[in-house]
Amino acid sequence: MPLTDTAIRNAKPGEKPVKLADEKGLFLLIVPAGGKWWRLKYRFGGKEKLLSLGTYPEVGLKDARDKRDDARKQLAQGIDPGETRKAMKAAQSADADTFEVVAREWHTKFSPTWTAEHAERILSRFQRDVFPWIGGRPIREITAPDLLTVLRRIESRGALDTAHRAHQNCGQVFRYAVATGRAERDPTGDLRGALPPAKDKHHASITDPQAIGDLLRAIEGYQGSFVTKSAMQLAPLVFVRPGELRSAEWSEIDMDKSEWRIPAEKMKMRDPHIVPLSVQAVAILREIRPLTGRGRYVFPSARTPNGDRCMSENAVLAALRRMGYAKDEMTGHGFRSMASTLLNEQGWHRDAIERQLAHAERNAVRAAYNYAEHLPERRRMMQAWADYLHGLKKGADVIPINGKKNPANETARR
Repeated sequence: MPLTDTAIRNAKPGEKPVKLADEKGLFLLIVPAGGKWWRLKYRFGGKEKLLSLGTYPEVGLKDARDKRDDARKQLAQGIDPGETRKAMKAAQSADADTFEVVAREWHTKFSPTWTAEHAERILSRFQRDVFPWIGGRPIREITAPDLLTVLRRIESRGALDTAHRAHQNCGQVFRYAVATGRAERDPTGDLRGALPPAKDKHHASITDPQAIGDLLRAIEGYQGSFVTKSAMQLAPLVFVRPGELRSAEWSEIDMDKSEWRIPAEKMKMRDPHIVPLSVQAVAILREIRPLTGRGRYVFPSARTPNGDRCMSENAVLAALRRMGYAKDEMTGHGFRSMASTLLNEQGWHRDAIERQLAHAERNAVRAAYNYAEHLPERRRMMQAWADYLHGLKKGADVIPINGKKNPANETARR
């Protein structure tokens, strides 16, 4: 049972330390001398850790729970609250200008505006590739050649794209250091052209209509998890990013309006996004709802029966591999390339396609208002696209152009 103020006040010390458990990892440690210490037990990077949250009665039960919730929010964003506290304490000491301290401070400040996966990737990149080499050095003393040595080390293992991303992230940290008075300039600008250009990454995708039909039939016959199968069936119909698909929540979907509204915090470009749902997409959702509809996620993780975590990012990839599709043939992102290629070939309005793909809007003011742009045409396009895919799955030659009704479409829906 959760703790109460009365239980805490009446708790007496014993000959050995006593733990009084609250909820979500929070507990009160009562030592033989009489002190009462708040502690939070949590796991990060596969290791169990403890975080001190103060002493009672200076920190009351409500305050302790608030601190616990703040720490859990950091964990949800891929941030270790213990390491963050160390960095913040160091920021008040004479060593406050080391690269690692400034980088962690920058990460803590800006990560709430990112997705949890993005925040974790950046911090992991620093911890693996940057901190061991320059993390302990005063940031104002780090030169362009020092940083290039770090980047060359990443490049030498064949991770050129990671080296470019590390270069970009280091630049953000240096500019933050300049803004906060802990460095005089950003040396990353001196390294432009020092690394070979990263190769454009094209996600493997199938765009040949006959091969698409084969893929859709393979998905239809998939013998693995029904949740994974349903996600693969929906993926080509909505062509959102894999992370957006697997984190879909029932609260975001209105099947009566045939619409899925993804909130801004889940989107790569941080703008809300509307996904019109075709007849076929709604049918898939109605079929899976009796199985997962009581939980939060449409596609929950198989490891959490209560449905409080979404499906693994590797679930769809692993299923594609099981069906015999190699990584250079098809990926979860490939459904987006498939739709983009064929919808453009079929003559749909390019702006409608780009808006439905939720690609970046260069005009920031316009971006705040354009999530519903071209929506009537996008609704027609999404239904025509679903009809086209249904026809390919059945072996028909269905090619809708500019949303014009194709007689075969009506057959394809049946």
